[in-house]
Amino acid sequence: MSPTTTVDGTSLRERKKQRTRDALIDAAFELFSTKGFEATTVDEIADSVEVSSRTFFRYFGSKEDVATSIQLQQFLDVYRALEARPAGEPVVTAMRHAVVDVLRAYEEGGTDAFQFACVMQLVQESPAVMARSLEMCTEQLDELARHVAVRMGVDPVTDPRPKLVAAVASAALQVAVRAWREDEPDEKVSDLADRAFALLEAGINYPAAP
Repeated sequence: MSPTTTVDGTSLRERKKQRTRDALIDAAFELFSTKGFEATTVDEIADSVEVSSRTFFRYFGSKEDVATSIQLQQFLDVYRALEARPAGEPVVTAMRHAVVDVLRAYEEGGTDAFQFACVMQLVQESPAVMARSLEMCTEQLDELARHVAVRMGVDPVTDPRPKLVAAVASAALQVAVRAWREDEPDEKVSDLADRAFALLEAGINYPAAP
């Protein structure tokens, strides 16, 4: 093993960069929770970690990117959870379990729970954070479709179904978040997501009104 490589195979440089990134995220959420998103500056986040704003922009393009960083991590966690679902499980059922399990883990888990609660509050209060959150969901559609295609054993380039599933799953999650924001703030986002995916499993070709 190289003296610049750790036991898990990552380089010391990579570990240092990850620690800096994590520190910036932690500092940002502490400031967001005490000062609010709009009142917090990039310079203040960087100063809290004793780095320059120039260093901040090596890791994040904006304050909004920091605020939604936990959502990006959740997408990565969902991909792993989806891969771990039983091979014969239908795709929407597998997606439902993967998404809901990840959301519940964040809702119940220590530092992640604090940051998750904070970003959900920011989504409610800040149009800029809400816009970035929606943008991120759109950016992840192709990757989500790729994972769906693997589960289905099809090519997402020639078969439109994985992209359709990804788009509908993303919409279901957004419906759950909107329900939480506007109508059911006392409910858990994970429970609202579970309800939305259950409706998808049952099918949405509802009959017309008589």
